[in-house]
Amino acid sequence: MVPHLIDAGVFDGRQWLAYVHITGTIWQSGSAHVAQLLGRLHDQLGFFGLPLGCNGSAELAAQTLAILALCNDTKHLQNLAPEGQVAALATPMLIHGDPVPGNLLVHDGTLTLIDWQCPQLGDPAEDLALFLSPAMQLLYRGSPLSQEEEVIFIAAYPDRRIVARLQALKPWFHWRMAAYCQWKAEQGGSHDRDAMELELAALQSISPNAA
Repeated sequence: MVPHLIDAGVFDGRQWLAYVHITGTIWQSGSAHVAQLLGRLHDQLGFFGLPLGCNGSAELAAQTLAILALCNDTKHLQNLAPEGQVAALATPMLIHGDPVPGNLLVHDGTLTLIDWQCPQLGDPAEDLALFLSPAMQLLYRGSPLSQEEEVIFIAAYPDRRIVARLQALKPWFHWRMAAYCQWKAEQGGSHDRDAMELELAALQSISPNAA
């Protein structure tokens, strides 16, 4: 699931981590394999010292508003806050925090997650939403997942309880990602405006009043 650890330490007040280089290619297809990999990851025990990830709709909404506070143009996003509430997961679990296609290496018939900068104790639905995000798929793979690829991914993920949480939290995940893409676009990202439009379209498809 992860590169083999070589060593870790501190130099000049900064932490460093060395692990074995993996020669492979960035993930392009085979969504079921990704779902199975994330399922195995989420089944691992967490460990001391990890930060807590966003958990539940209230925390996702607060994070989204914090992102929007950094943006100049927010009129089209401010009023799209999803209604209702989804409770936090009672027992946070180990998550990668950024399982986008660029952090999934295909090699020797298997997949490895790299770029472990954001591991957290949080809601595994966060990992699922980040992988499924049309914005992240566009930016890293060149196009969003097809409906068939998404259905295959959902069917292959082993914990149906987390799938149910993903479905319930989708409006907040799409809203947050749209805000993030707006912020990135204002920083000069060339494709982030298109990525934001994909997230808004996805939000509109499940929350018709989000126009």
